[in-house]
Amino acid sequence: LWPAATWLQLPIEDLPSSMLLRRGVLLSSGAQVRLASKRSTPLPVGAAVRRAMTNPQHRGGHSSAPDSSPAGPLRAALSWEQLDAYVAETGLLDVDRVNGPTNSQARLRLFGQDEASVRVTLYRDNHAWCPYCQKIWLWLEEKQVPYKIEKVTMFCYGEKESWYKRKVPSGMLPALELDGRMITESDVILAELESVFGALHKGMTDPAVVPLRRLERLLFRAWCNWLCQPNWFPGEEKRARKEFERAMEIVEGALSQTPGPYFLEEFSTADCVFTPYVERMSASLFYYKGYVLRSPEQNPLMARWFDAMETRETYRGTQSDFHTHAHDLPPQMGGCYENSEPEQQRCKALVDRGPWRDSGVPDVGFPEPATAADEAVARTVKHRANIVRANPCADAVADEALRCALTGLVRGGNLVAPPSGGDVALRYIRDRVNVPRDMSLHAARRMRTALEATAALAGEGEGPPIPETNRRDQDPRAFLPVS
Repeated sequence: LWPAATWLQLPIEDLPSSMLLRRGVLLSSGAQVRLASKRSTPLPVGAAVRRAMTNPQHRGGHSSAPDSSPAGPLRAALSWEQLDAYVAETGLLDVDRVNGPTNSQARLRLFGQDEASVRVTLYRDNHAWCPYCQKIWLWLEEKQVPYKIEKVTMFCYGEKESWYKRKVPSGMLPALELDGRMITESDVILAELESVFGALHKGMTDPAVVPLRRLERLLFRAWCNWLCQPNWFPGEEKRARKEFERAMEIVEGALSQTPGPYFLEEFSTADCVFTPYVERMSASLFYYKGYVLRSPEQNPLMARWFDAMETRETYRGTQSDFHTHAHDLPPQMGGCYENSEPEQQRCKALVDRGPWRDSGVPDVGFPEPATAADEAVARTVKHRANIVRANPCADAVADEALRCALTGLVRGGNLVAPPSGGDVALRYIRDRVNVPRDMSLHAARRMRTALEATAALAGEGEGPPIPETNRRDQDPRAFLPVS
């Protein structure tokens, strides 16, 4: 998927890459559509979806007669015109990106102030995923400092824009322009922002924050030693895990020093510093090691910290999911290594193959909002042309298959069988839904569920695998509007 905003990524930044993903073989769009029986468990639906299920205007295909009996699948997918009308009814593309909740699609954030008050431009990655960018992004949202956003390609995804290299010759991200002055390196950026706009409770050089910043780096090193080393020799994997667990014990001790859930008496710069990599640790260790960081039994105070963070609209707007992190980290970290234990393989399968909803994947703790399915439909319908164009299958196959999956979402699980080759087209999309670039975490769960359920009606075919040495299957240039 590819929203109007592009995507994010990790800045242990811009490691060289020598491989480009080759497009898959184009599949024929002329094969006959196969039908299959209705799912026994329908997908839960949002308010607009429920309206559509009882509205003849949204019956799909031909509105003059029902498309299926209660026991059978729909025979035709909704048209793009019908899906456009449905999305318009939800109103989810009309949300205020400038003054409303934190979101990855905004190019300007004002928080109710006048645009003339903007003194800051944040240069962050297209993919809304870079951890150092997330740190600055979260801070600006918490302080409600008006700012503009310019989005830049990370080398892992494609070539850096020449205009950005002229501004920042190193190509580093994030960068921040403050009153016309360019600043790089996230810690330096935060210190400069604090000097102008004030600290978040306590600032970067406060005696209470400095040791917590050091602790975050200690935890980071222990994580890298466990995740990014092959640990081939006997005992190495166990020793690396023990090192990480000892670091987590120190973190638990730090969290125990305050009465509330945060690292200090209230939310502060320290929480902004910990957020990006702790979120990525939680995802990667679950996927590659079968370890649950957000465990109330093993790490109760860290689990409480995550719960508290998810009460903040600012964090939810920047939050990613395990699937996005697990597959974006390897090119940036120089490799992530599985331990191949049974629990690790089970966790990996849950992230990659689902079920994504109610499966126990601990990447979110707050309930699904009623708008999750509608959001997935709206975001996909808006960017359908680029989604189809970037798919390795023939446009006709990808187009119809995508409409079939969206019809299932709109219809609450009453599925439409995609054309031959639709399984490949849909699973390619399933593996590239990116949070929060494309949609929120719960919406992505709904979207992946619908894509997989629809793909299963066509077969077991898979798209080209997600590359591990680069993510140039997500090169922003592939998603630029056709002139």
